[in-house]
Amino acid sequence: MSKRALVTIVKTTPERVIEDTKTIMRQAGILDELPIDKPVILKDNISWHFPFLSANTTPWQLDATISFLKESGYDRISAVQNETVVTDAFKGERLNKYVPIFKKHNIPVLYNFRPQDMNWIEYHPKGETLVLHKIFPNGIRIPEYFPGKSIIHLPTVKCHIYTNMTGAMKNAFGGLLNTRRHYTHSVIHETLVDLLMIQKEIHSGIFTVMDGTLCGNGPGPRTMIPVEKDYMLASSDSVAIDAISAKLMGFDPMKDVKCIRLAHEKGLGVGDPSEIEVIGDDISRVNFGFKVGDNMASRVGDLMWFGPLRSFQRLFFHTPLVYFFVFGSFFFHDYIWWPMKGRKIMEEIYRTNKWGRLFSQYPE
Repeated sequence: MSKRALVTIVKTTPERVIEDTKTIMRQAGILDELPIDKPVILKDNISWHFPFLSANTTPWQLDATISFLKESGYDRISAVQNETVVTDAFKGERLNKYVPIFKKHNIPVLYNFRPQDMNWIEYHPKGETLVLHKIFPNGIRIPEYFPGKSIIHLPTVKCHIYTNMTGAMKNAFGGLLNTRRHYTHSVIHETLVDLLMIQKEIHSGIFTVMDGTLCGNGPGPRTMIPVEKDYMLASSDSVAIDAISAKLMGFDPMKDVKCIRLAHEKGLGVGDPSEIEVIGDDISRVNFGFKVGDNMASRVGDLMWFGPLRSFQRLFFHTPLVYFFVFGSFFFHDYIWWPMKGRKIMEEIYRTNKWGRLFSQYPE
């Protein structure tokens, strides 16, 4: 790596979070990473359309990022949303209170799944891909809107059933790949490394602002227990910020998160915490002790993607049979886990937690 790996981190409060976030963005070198004369894409993270704190980009994370960009002279900012099999982008940005923030700052929102917003074009990576050329032998397609623009990823600190943790690298998954991205699940780590390489080829700059105010412990990226930790992180190195987030949660980034190790070995970032400079609060002895665990979706996924039924993937996921699994995931998350557990967790957080109270103060 030609540039040092730097991650900035601050322990914050609801009263200070906006200014603290701006401070760590500046300390992490955003003004050097994102050319002032290039448009900036905001890629928030809606893992679930329901307002489940720890799963999704928070309003203060989004608000602080846009405020800093505006104050620093970036005048061409847009947001790009994607959809997943269990997530409604329009419902998600409304319930998670992004819409008033976009309106306040006059930020246009585009949707990569709407033809009127952007076309998908065939892209030929300059570097050697690990798996995407095999998964998409007829050509890798990306949104035509992305090349030539900078991008800011807005993930949260949380676990993931397929990758142990999810962060900046995983946040590109929905934006850069179309609805057939489920083809990649059995080689998800290699896919994320390929996507990071492509990002470095097409974007004028890449930056991450990560929310760790309420972190997700358990079978994420949705069915988790939010745990108050009060951190905000920033970095221009997607691998480094994911490594520090993983380390905070209690994982060994180079052993427990394959995509971090692969990206480090390929020179796409720094994944070894001993080689990362961390500025801000001392986290050298911090260990959340998070465990991923299992839910219904992960047990099915383990069988289909990584277990004894792996050889039948093309039958299950490349044919109309895929809609059976799509419905199953949607039904489990929206009609079983959310009403029976998720909503009750959030109601308690709204009543008793300072970040829940801050969320309630944001306009709908």
